[in-house]
Amino acid sequence: MLDSSFKLSEEKVFKDPVHGYVHVRDKLIWDLIGTREFQRLRRIKQLGTTYLTFHGAEHSRFSHSLGVYEIIRQIIDEVFEGHPEWDDGERLLSLCAALLHDLGHGPFSHSFEKVFDLDHEQFTKKIILEDTEVNRVLRSAGADFPRRVAEVIGKTYNDKLVVSLISSQIDADRMDYLQRDAYFTGVSYGHFDMQRIMRVMRPKEDHVVFKSSGMHAVEDYIMSRYQMYWQVYFHPVTRSAEVILTKILQRVKALFQEDYPFKQEPVHFRSLFEGDVTLQDYLKLDEPVILYYFHMWEEEDDPILRDLSRRFMDRDLFKYVEFDPAQHYKTLRELEDLFRKADIDPEYYLAVDSSSDLPYDFYRPGEEEERLPIHLLMPNGELSELSRESTVVQAISGKRRTDHKLYYPKDLLIDPSGNTELKQQILSVLRKF
Repeated sequence: MLDSSFKLSEEKVFKDPVHGYVHVRDKLIWDLIGTREFQRLRRIKQLGTTYLTFHGAEHSRFSHSLGVYEIIRQIIDEVFEGHPEWDDGERLLSLCAALLHDLGHGPFSHSFEKVFDLDHEQFTKKIILEDTEVNRVLRSAGADFPRRVAEVIGKTYNDKLVVSLISSQIDADRMDYLQRDAYFTGVSYGHFDMQRIMRVMRPKEDHVVFKSSGMHAVEDYIMSRYQMYWQVYFHPVTRSAEVILTKILQRVKALFQEDYPFKQEPVHFRSLFEGDVTLQDYLKLDEPVILYYFHMWEEEDDPILRDLSRRFMDRDLFKYVEFDPAQHYKTLRELEDLFRKADIDPEYYLAVDSSSDLPYDFYRPGEEEERLPIHLLMPNGELSELSRESTVVQAISGKRRTDHKLYYPKDLLIDPSGNTELKQQILSVLRKF
């Protein structure tokens, strides 16, 4: 068993635009950062297609993972130190789980998962537990150490306080990505007083609580998250890019199943199409690989794949209108028929995309996605759920906001070639939304 206090002879640092510096003194952490599986995260963007909306959003899951690690390091080494509720024997475990929590993300993760029925959390677990460089480094801390790290990330570890640091309604993961994503997109919404929040954090038996004197900093965090989701993460232009990306992958999958003779054979996708993805296959996929294929598919004979690939690479995205599924489902069927008559395949050129978020909720037994609440530590030593004390948070608690948009290629509809009368009819229907 490696002594958890084993340190590097000299502290290593990463200059970071959000936290100033990321500090590494533990050899185990330094070795994990150097593994090929962790270095792969440099080639996976944190925000997927958002760079097509906010041009600065080029940051990677590598930098985010370092940021989450640094927040946990500060909490453990500077905030929790000396508190009897915190078991310092869980320090290294917490740091490793923070660093590795996003290890299994794939290229343009959410679109990939949707088309190929994948789960990045399962691949994170595989990378930690199977024959990888990461697993070999973790085993240097003990034979069962990889399993414990996987359990923390999977939220099944018996010490719920450790789990809550990385996965809760106010955790290190969210605190890093809100600030990092705000910085790189150039918006002001995601900023909040993290240092204040950390100063009022206190460890309890199974979760973190916050002194009531810091309630306004927690409110600010909740509202920052709310604004970031609707102004950045659910931005309609980003979603248009995701729609096209998804349609490209669906088209390639369909063509493969039809034995289409690709000019550029999608060899990296074969196991995905066949539903038998090995860990080695998965780890070969990153965003440069995907973009290479998209670039090559701009020359394919299939007109749909060629056009969709060009659209993504050239940022020639679909336009959108607001869509209400309850009111407009019949109109959508009408549009699909009109698209077919106009020789525009609605399967690839007409899409409803929905976004939904629940900014804060408290524990509701039996409901899907049960959430442990944020608790405030009151002056009398008792705990009180956040929305009971905050009118701001109470106003949004348990209220899910959902948004639907219908995406379509306006350029094809205003093109003078083809049946212009039918295209004008389609545009007339779209104006009714």
